[in-house]
Amino acid sequence: MTDPRDPLVLDVFRNRFAAVAEEMGVTLMRTAYSPNIKERRDYSCAVFDAAGDMVAQAAHIPVHLGAMPLSVKAVLAEKTFAPGDMVMVNDPFRGGTHLPDITLVAPVFADGDRPVFYVANRAHHSDVGGMAAGSMPLSTSLFQEGIVIPPVTVVRGGVMDRELMDFFLANVRTPVEREGDFAAQIMANLTGAKRLSEMIERFGRERTAHQAARLLDHAEALARAAIREAPDGVHEACDLLDDDGAGGADIAVRLRLTIRGDGMEFDFTGSDPQAAGCVNATRAIAVSCVLYAVRCLVAKDVPVNAGLTRPIHIVTRPGSIVDAAFPAAVAGGNVETSQRLVDVIFLAMSQALPGKVPAASQGTMNNVAVGGVDARTGAPFAYYETLAGGMGAGAAGPGESAVHSHMTNTLNTPVEALEYAYPLVVREYGLRRGSGGEGRYPGGDGLCRELEFLSPAEVTVLSERRRHPPYGLSGGAPGATGRNVLIHGGEARELPGKCHFTAVKGDRLRVETPGGGGYGESGGLE
Repeated sequence: MTDPRDPLVLDVFRNRFAAVAEEMGVTLMRTAYSPNIKERRDYSCAVFDAAGDMVAQAAHIPVHLGAMPLSVKAVLAEKTFAPGDMVMVNDPFRGGTHLPDITLVAPVFADGDRPVFYVANRAHHSDVGGMAAGSMPLSTSLFQEGIVIPPVTVVRGGVMDRELMDFFLANVRTPVEREGDFAAQIMANLTGAKRLSEMIERFGRERTAHQAARLLDHAEALARAAIREAPDGVHEACDLLDDDGAGGADIAVRLRLTIRGDGMEFDFTGSDPQAAGCVNATRAIAVSCVLYAVRCLVAKDVPVNAGLTRPIHIVTRPGSIVDAAFPAAVAGGNVETSQRLVDVIFLAMSQALPGKVPAASQGTMNNVAVGGVDARTGAPFAYYETLAGGMGAGAAGPGESAVHSHMTNTLNTPVEALEYAYPLVVREYGLRRGSGGEGRYPGGDGLCRELEFLSPAEVTVLSERRRHPPYGLSGGAPGATGRNVLIHGGEARELPGKCHFTAVKGDRLRVETPGGGGYGESGGLE
């Protein structure tokens, strides 16, 4: 019989667990209705053990995956599962990120009355109600952003709770698309549960659970080894959010990073108080950003699971911009403040590990939410996308151009898919040449994307790095700031980084995304 301590056995199980999460993602992508999920792949899938600790994840979206364990833990604290049950939740103060991200959790039973594993997926729905189409408003309260879902059992014993689903669909602008996407989430969990059940049947419950626990220990050991290679010390960093969309500006995210032995402490207590506007992040987002940064620090092919968090201590101050208190507005915290958190973490890490950390990437997701009635069909529509930009350069070479970076890992919406599904025409889509910061290695360029509206529409833009550029490192220049422009009647008008307006037919929205920071002095030697 194979020794269960054999590292080859561990690697086999590692890949089996990861394959479960990957197949869940494929199922979700191929059965979803909305372009945001089936084309942009704005979703994430993961496998959890009986305690709700993440065992494996697919290569999906970091800001989802780092926060999802807190949602799973919140669900387990409030709900008891029976076979065939599924629980949904989107509450940002129960491990969520923002309201459009809906998480669905399902149990996996073996021969007992308690689950031995759980599977979960999180998908961004293009509208969940609220004061603005697309549910990404310039809000000042969580209640303005859409329907808040605490942990509720939406599938019981394999049967959908029709009344609960009807209640949810009555609160959104695009119920047909939402129901289709939610059905895809259910199918993804059914796929994951089936594959885990097959693993348990083949290898046994105890052996499968034992190897899951070994994977967590293995990730912890790799993380501690990587941290030990960094010199002990205390490093401080600060960066600014442009504004909160409600009058507040220059909002500071501050970090005190302490490295000691094989452990790290991330202390964000010096960050500014929570804002009036929608850029507040929950603690789950801060945890997610730290997990991502630690994963980047571990150069080896480490499994991303709960073991990575064991050497880490995260300190936040309730009521701050990175640990907002209910019912703070949080629509932009998930997408914008998460990027600034990473910028600050990497800036502090660059002091401890010079030459190993890149300059700042674009530092924003350039969110565009559009909704209205499609004049072609008479049906309501809601569209959401994030736009790529420049990556920061590093000691290894230039930054990549026009890519999604750090806490987002989505694709672009193909022009053909966008124009087929919505009353929109893409008038321009290309690189923003020269927007990357200069240096020994230049930062990557951002992009230009110009949309023309074929129907009247309600538009929200949430973007950052319009005032404070992405920083360069080691003498490299910062990347260019981004621009938002509305073209109406042939006249161009500059828009603020966060804005909401009504477009008429023929209007065009042009978004120019930031470039990445440069690395090293131009013409300098490494």
